[in-house]
Amino acid sequence: MSKRDPLILDFDSSVGPIPGATELALSDWQEAIRFGCTLGTFKRLGQYLDARMPADYGTVLMGSGDYHHLTWPLVQRQRSRGPFQLVVFDNHPDNMRFPWGIHCGSWVRRVAILPFVTHVHVVGITSGDIGAKHAWENYLRPLRAGKLSYWCMDVDVAWASRWGLANAFHRFEGPDALTRAFVQQLRQAPQATYLSIDKDAFSVDTARTNWDQGRLEEQHAMAIIEALRGRIIASDINGEVSAYQYTTWWKRLLSGMDGQSPIPQSELDAWQTQQRALNMRLLAAIAASGA
Repeated sequence: MSKRDPLILDFDSSVGPIPGATELALSDWQEAIRFGCTLGTFKRLGQYLDARMPADYGTVLMGSGDYHHLTWPLVQRQRSRGPFQLVVFDNHPDNMRFPWGIHCGSWVRRVAILPFVTHVHVVGITSGDIGAKHAWENYLRPLRAGKLSYWCMDVDVAWASRWGLANAFHRFEGPDALTRAFVQQLRQAPQATYLSIDKDAFSVDTARTNWDQGRLEEQHAMAIIEALRGRIIASDINGEVSAYQYTTWWKRLLSGMDGQSPIPQSELDAWQTQQRALNMRLLAAIAASGA
């Protein structure tokens, strides 16, 4: 298998066909893993994947953003290629407290403490998750340690200066300014990079998701991917649209509290068509920028 051949971790049938891709059928794991799970369950999934994933693969597509915590074991699989940085497109910090194991909004802390990961940049945040009201929910240690940076818009993050965290927060008035500054950062400090894209970082005009969304446009993503040319060692994409009803009560409760909206069936096909076309363009750009 060519290293550029995509790999689909098919939990929710949302990715759709991709020429040349390898697919792993994982629908039996959907209820257990989607949104969050215990560390024991997550470890069992990791063992299951280790026994079935090909030795060589390209960009991994994992479906809904509800599976973004899968980036943690995917990064761990690249340990022999370290050191490297992680660049994450996301409208949320994914660095939030979750005392019951791991979930799609808590995995960044796990990656930031890996010794072979030099830094994690979360790019495109507009979520109030990093505002003063939710400051206590963020894991502060990776921010203080200089292992994690938030690149954000539209959120008042003045609290970070008061807490001695100003260097970890980069706030901009819009996506053009943010992209210019981040591209400059990448060029000034070139490193091997793992790239993770959650499409909720994009505006609704670029890709519709069922999470609250950011303001990045496709052009901003492409500029950043181009700035990483020759340095992307591995990558993943999530943020697909998929309709799912949890049978687990706490997942229904927490996903509702996180603002996930039901997807109108009449619009689902159109949203997925838009998403799949964007995926193909992102895959082509990543392949052209790979190390």
